[in-house]
Amino acid sequence: MKDNERRSCTQGLELGARSRRTFVRNLAFALMGTGAVVQAGWAGESYPSKPIKLIVPFPSGGGGDTLARLVMTKVAKELGQTIVVENIAGAGGNVGSQAAARAPSDGYTLLYGTNGTFAINHALYKRTGFDPLRDFQPVSGLSKIAALVTVRPEMNVSTFQELLARLKSNPGKYTYASAGNGTTSHLATELLKSSAGVSMVHVPYRGGAPAISDLLGGQVDVMIDVMPNTGPQVQSGRLRALAVTTAQRLPNMPNVPTIAESGVPGFDVSAWDGIFVPTGTPAAVVAKIQSAIRKVLDDEETRQQLQERGAVTSPTTPEEMSRFVKTEMDRWGAVVKRSGATVES
Repeated sequence: MKDNERRSCTQGLELGARSRRTFVRNLAFALMGTGAVVQAGWAGESYPSKPIKLIVPFPSGGGGDTLARLVMTKVAKELGQTIVVENIAGAGGNVGSQAAARAPSDGYTLLYGTNGTFAINHALYKRTGFDPLRDFQPVSGLSKIAALVTVRPEMNVSTFQELLARLKSNPGKYTYASAGNGTTSHLATELLKSSAGVSMVHVPYRGGAPAISDLLGGQVDVMIDVMPNTGPQVQSGRLRALAVTTAQRLPNMPNVPTIAESGVPGFDVSAWDGIFVPTGTPAAVVAKIQSAIRKVLDDEETRQQLQERGAVTSPTTPEEMSRFVKTEMDRWGAVVKRSGATVES
């Protein structure tokens, strides 16, 4: 065979191989679009075939980190593969979320997202470095987390109605602590102020722990924060809980009334969290992770463990979570605008 004939033959074989690979890829995408189950990987590789990384964009040991590890450790068992948690904190969760947005879309990098990182931050920060709707595909919601209205031990009020009366008769006299500008603890209190028509002075801290410490020490008067942070202090008797921010009372604190039933009708605020993957992750992989999460959240032991921390399981489909995130961006964006809070970067 002449050289030019050999080259033509080789090129033909290469083109044929490329065409077959293209056909297989197109067929796989078409099957995914019709809801058929397709294994991740073009060579029939079963997902997951190696450890999965979960980026938690907050410090280790915090409330969000604790909830993420509680649920995703069990999800790892369902998937039959290790999930390694990587804490990448900074800029209210933006730094870790940026890192996840740049990760490969193969299902081996997951992101723990919250109302802070996926809703509040995009109204609060001039630049977050990522777009929740463009850069991420929701997998499932995990939980909704109640917050408590707490007061310093020496403050002589025993009910939420008494607190409202005190605030209304002394505008600007009392202070409230938050974990920082734009955090859930800050914006939930701003929403309460506007809903109830009361005035308090904001004292922001660099995190929930120092804020709670000063509340216990009597340096500030009031704080609204999520149950994983304030619940243990209330249960130990060191803080007094006057109300919960959710529409229903908490099963583990049935004697603590809601804000809605205590003088501010319709008030309903909760933090939330969920799992996200970079946009472009195969639909079959997303479905497999979502199925494992739902199975874990339907387990009674998991429900009880989350309930003890003031959280209610909230599994969703990817489509439901996508719609929810859009709604929350609008809702919290309006609260941030009313509060006047901004962060440069």
